[in-house]
Amino acid sequence: MRTSTVSPSGDEDDRRVRAFQARIDAGEKIEPADWMPEDYRRTLIRQIGQHAHSEIVGQLPEGNWINRAPTLERKAILLAKVQDEAGHGLYLYCAAETLGVSRDELTAQLLDERMKYSSIFNYPTLSWADIGAIGWLVDGAAIMNQVPLQRCSYGPYARAMVRICKEESFHQRQGFDIMIKMAKGSDAQRRMAQDALDRFWYPTLMMFGPPDRDSVHSKRSIAWKIKFDTNDDLRRKFVDQTVPQADFLGLKIPDPHLRWNEDEHRYDFSDPDWGEFFAVIKGDGPCNRERLAARRKAWEEGEWVRDALLAHARKSAARRRQEKAA
Repeated sequence: MRTSTVSPSGDEDDRRVRAFQARIDAGEKIEPADWMPEDYRRTLIRQIGQHAHSEIVGQLPEGNWINRAPTLERKAILLAKVQDEAGHGLYLYCAAETLGVSRDELTAQLLDERMKYSSIFNYPTLSWADIGAIGWLVDGAAIMNQVPLQRCSYGPYARAMVRICKEESFHQRQGFDIMIKMAKGSDAQRRMAQDALDRFWYPTLMMFGPPDRDSVHSKRSIAWKIKFDTNDDLRRKFVDQTVPQADFLGLKIPDPHLRWNEDEHRYDFSDPDWGEFFAVIKGDGPCNRERLAARRKAWEEGEWVRDALLAHARKSAARRRQEKAA
């Protein structure tokens, strides 16, 4: 891959940057061997890395319920979903590696907290209804955010998102199915469903990132077609899509100010507590320490596997060299 190692300066650098932007504006895909500005590469590493970490850490809240799923069928579905999330993380790590950063480097940045993951995964799953809420709300928000990424200007990221989005759609339907069963069930089940919605509604709205006034990356990422909508626009689209689904379930969105705006043909709604959002991002959420401790434990306990794989790879490479020399 060819990147700019300094800020653009001089006629030649300006020409290359203009030509690069013209390719993006024309809808062309940027591939790993293509020249790209260093800021573009760094922005992609940050976004793809955080996305990959979110898929991996996102297994933890749901994995908490695999052994406690109410039926064998539900257990099999949840196992498949958690396995999908692991696969998504691997696709994304591979996409990031095409930008010249190793998986080990990305993991190190996660474990020493230089790189983040989605704030939603720092909240606990207290009941089986939470698994439904995660599928319905969290995966629904992920789909809203990720479907446009199939058109991302960076080819490896865009191609990874095609399969990821298909599988996330399955996850969202799985979660909504759980919520239907709970909301249409006994009084106790309906209370559990409403409680899950009450606790996950605002953390889900936070998933789209800070309000546009506080977003430092959106404008440039949109210009580079690394993303296509502002955080606030995505949040509004999600609310407009989700409120009718809650009505169908007979559940109440926990927002006393939620109103249909007839003039603008959309819902007016309350912002999340942005102080809470920034506290969670900084590591002060309900499960931040627990999540990172789980990832550190997995990394340390998996060292022997990585060492064994590297030893096997070196041995195979040596054998191939010998065969070639013979």
